[in-house]
Amino acid sequence: MKRSEIKRRPLSDTTLAGLEPDTKEYREQDGNGLYFRVKPDGQKSWQLRYKTPAGKWSWLGLGGYPEVSGALARQKAAELRNDAAEGKNPMATKQARQVAELEASSSTFSALAREWHASRLKTWDAGTAKRVLGALERHVFPAFGNRLYTGILSMEWMELLRGMERQGILEQMSRVRSYCKDAYDLARVTGRAINNPLDGVHKFLSSGKAENYAHVSLEELPALLRAIRSYPHAKDVQLGLRLLTLVAVRPSELREARWDEFDLDKRLWTIPVGRKGRKKGLEHLVPLSDQAVELLVELRRLTGSYPLLFPGRSDRTKPRSDTVFLMALRRLGYEGRQTGHGFRHIASTILNEHGFEADHIEAQLSHKAPGVRGIYNKAQYLAQRTTMMQWYADYLDGLEKGNVVQVHFGKVV
Repeated sequence: MKRSEIKRRPLSDTTLAGLEPDTKEYREQDGNGLYFRVKPDGQKSWQLRYKTPAGKWSWLGLGGYPEVSGALARQKAAELRNDAAEGKNPMATKQARQVAELEASSSTFSALAREWHASRLKTWDAGTAKRVLGALERHVFPAFGNRLYTGILSMEWMELLRGMERQGILEQMSRVRSYCKDAYDLARVTGRAINNPLDGVHKFLSSGKAENYAHVSLEELPALLRAIRSYPHAKDVQLGLRLLTLVAVRPSELREARWDEFDLDKRLWTIPVGRKGRKKGLEHLVPLSDQAVELLVELRRLTGSYPLLFPGRSDRTKPRSDTVFLMALRRLGYEGRQTGHGFRHIASTILNEHGFEADHIEAQLSHKAPGVRGIYNKAQYLAQRTTMMQWYADYLDGLEKGNVVQVHFGKVV
């Protein structure tokens, strides 16, 4: 639009957006001393013409367009005109307002959470950093991101977290609560907050274990097994999910597994003492069924050139994200119904119901017996567990195909 085509003032949004540059810079009056400036290169901005306390006319920039809309520019101009009418210097009051706005923006929960997030980047891999910030942006920032963090009450945090609880995303709720609590701790120890409104909130929320250990019923298991086999995304994740169903280890133990821990000829996986989750001070021997070996052979063709079974995408020296299996199950439609840890519960239930020795099952799950017996019983029942887990793999195959064989104490009935 040419400036000669302007028909009314204040300038409409259509006019502001459509005004074309000229060979020289020009200003168009919007009203009450507010002008819209257009430069030859097309840059547009707002200026206020005002009288200084000394009685001289001067210009004051109010910001570029479209960042500062017409409505916002008129609001700013009205505030500055009022300052001038009261004998104040609009330049000084503008700077004071900018300082106040900057202080307010740095005191929002979003600013605090991002500061806390930045402080942790040295200890996180890229996947973890992205996941944490994503959780905050999805669950917290829409409600509290622009609020002053010192003004958000404990009861408001409780309501936000209970909303996540009602959605059934208990593990995510627990993580988000922890992230936000840590952010407030940063504010507290740096002298910017006295109290942490998230202290004690966890006592009145679900622990998160319901989602950590969620698992489908035995009636739903065949459909889940078929869904996992048809997982359409990353092939290594699909193979990982199938391995979780067969070996009953903790998801972290499989996710962080290294190829040098496996002896496929002996059909044995030795999980070292130092592995995350190994709390018993012993290495854990995991017998591998025919089906597990087959999956590992296939997986080795994909990732065998790396030390890890499941190397990360951005850094091959680190394992995939600790939620990789959980997110895959979520994509399959099993959010809140099945988790990686839940496969251990399924295995325990099926093996106990079919009469296998409790000691053998507990050894497979790497649960230590209580008391002195737990300290000295290092036999691990490897031979018995080898038979048991081959039966279990065959049983799951039967479930998936709809052809189940029932047993009791290892004998077909």
